[in-house]
Amino acid sequence: MDELRNPFAPGAGAPPPFLVGREEILKSATVTLARIRDKRPAKSFMLIGLRGVGKTVLLNSIENVASEQSYKTISIEITENKRLPDLIIPPLRQLLFALDRIENLSDKVKRAFRVLKSFTSTIKAIKVGQFELNLDVDPEKGSADSGDLEADLSVLFVAVAEAAAARNMPVALFMDEMQYLTENELSALIMAMHRIAQEQLPLVLIGAGLPQLVGRMGKSKSYAERLFNFPKIGNLEDKDARDALIKPVQRAHVTFAKAALDELIHITRGYPYFLQEWGYHTWNVAEQSPITLQVVHVAQPIVIQKLDESFFRVRFDRLTPREKEYLRAMAELGSGPYRSGEIADVLGAKVESIAPLRNGLIKKGMIFSHAHGDTAFTVPLFDEFMKRIMPTFERSS
Repeated sequence: MDELRNPFAPGAGAPPPFLVGREEILKSATVTLARIRDKRPAKSFMLIGLRGVGKTVLLNSIENVASEQSYKTISIEITENKRLPDLIIPPLRQLLFALDRIENLSDKVKRAFRVLKSFTSTIKAIKVGQFELNLDVDPEKGSADSGDLEADLSVLFVAVAEAAAARNMPVALFMDEMQYLTENELSALIMAMHRIAQEQLPLVLIGAGLPQLVGRMGKSKSYAERLFNFPKIGNLEDKDARDALIKPVQRAHVTFAKAALDELIHITRGYPYFLQEWGYHTWNVAEQSPITLQVVHVAQPIVIQKLDESFFRVRFDRLTPREKEYLRAMAELGSGPYRSGEIADVLGAKVESIAPLRNGLIKKGMIFSHAHGDTAFTVPLFDEFMKRIMPTFERSS
């Protein structure tokens, strides 16, 4: 069928044609934002899930809700090679300038600028692109300038939130890929939001990350589980998965044969990214409506090849030879999850000796532990990919 009219949208963070199965999370986020805007207590929250389940799409949707509720929003993607201060200072500066443009200059906004200058000066020459970030104000000595991120970030957040409150302007901070925060950064962020909650200031943090984020936050600060909600974003239920395929093609007056639809649900397991990928290529293969089971079978190797070349491969190429060997050992055991001892047995090693390797893979976001001693891939079907790209498992000597 006409590829120009293909309704499916496979891609990192690309919004699907219909966002299904996330209504309760969006409703909860809407209530949380409304309560904080109205100066009522509410928890910040972290969207937790594997890659490709739509966390970024949900963050963007919630950010739209926040904008509709007159929030000033800040959106940050955490990366492995940038510090949190580097990422957060430019948007906070931009936010304060936006507050400064409102009539009746506020002393709270002026102070927030001074505190930001102190924080910026303390972490040395913060640069964005090729230019140095400057603030034409004097720093407020003794505020956010200790060099201790845990202490300084709390002071900075409170100053910014107080400035926003003086303008009657709530702030929503959206933070993606939070599993890449260092231990110190994560601790500082939790402490800062704790202070915000204690002061009942109009700043909310809405983050997203891989499953290991929950355990890391609890380990960092025991009160994190009482400070945040952790809604789990998983595969779609059967009805929602079917709607994710049916509704987009209905707009083009196209249907799926029942057998074709059943097969697509079975293959994708309701995993949101795979639904979009399989839907996209199945549409392109089909010549007419209804889309049949035979079309799904023809599209199958095309989808696998595309996933291998991009979705899976980009993760594989980040691995060291030893890391690849570890993941291939996992795949040798089946679809998982896997016990650490089982992986060690396949590798012919002691659990203790490969623990650093496992920890490195967790930090890279390749695997996670949903229970003590258990390990699983953060991407569905990655075990099958490992067997395709490394057909035989050979243990290194």
